[in-house]
Amino acid sequence: MSEKNVYDFPGETIDVHWDRRLCIHIGECGQSEGELFVAGRDPWCLPDKASAAEVAEVCERCPSGALSYTNRSGDAEQAGQTNRVQVSYNGPLYVSGELAIEGAPDDMPGVRYRAALCRCGQSRNKPFCDNSHLKAGFEDYGAIGEKGTGFDAPKGVLQITPLKDGPLVLSGGVTLTSASGRPAWRGDKVALCRCGASNNKPFCDGSHKAAGFRSD
Repeated sequence: MSEKNVYDFPGETIDVHWDRRLCIHIGECGQSEGELFVAGRDPWCLPDKASAAEVAEVCERCPSGALSYTNRSGDAEQAGQTNRVQVSYNGPLYVSGELAIEGAPDDMPGVRYRAALCRCGQSRNKPFCDNSHLKAGFEDYGAIGEKGTGFDAPKGVLQITPLKDGPLVLSGGVTLTSASGRPAWRGDKVALCRCGASNNKPFCDGSHKAAGFRSD
């Protein structure tokens, strides 16, 4: 029997969903207060151990989109005020906002708002990060030198298109934030490296061709 992709943890007022395909063990759930998430317990998550608002807040802190929720009151997760890409230190691109990731399965609700995207080129779950950068020894400190051209609208759908054997193309108003937390680049369209070989990270410089990067 194949392992499930999404595990559901029902509660009286809110249900929590965990997607094993997206989890890279950042640990926001484990740092939540109380007994909402307890490692080693079966079930690991008990939504009734916290208020619906607290459960939603913890799920929305998960940067990979592995945690999502269904609030029985009808309240749904809302996209943030801006579309944002956090370039992490030696790690993935943390994207948040109103996201439309081309090729993402319909049963990945979390990535409509939050996602961790591979930029080392080694993930077996492209375009999503699977922590392969740790074994690959990927290094990039997340600095951004360019400022971009600005954007017409700070919000709206951010279309993310992983080009075959090429970069991630982001279309829509987006802010790139350096690993230090500095909002550094703003624009309406950008190609970001996901092969790990660019000499101008996080931007694509065409190095994927010489590197023989394959997205499949």
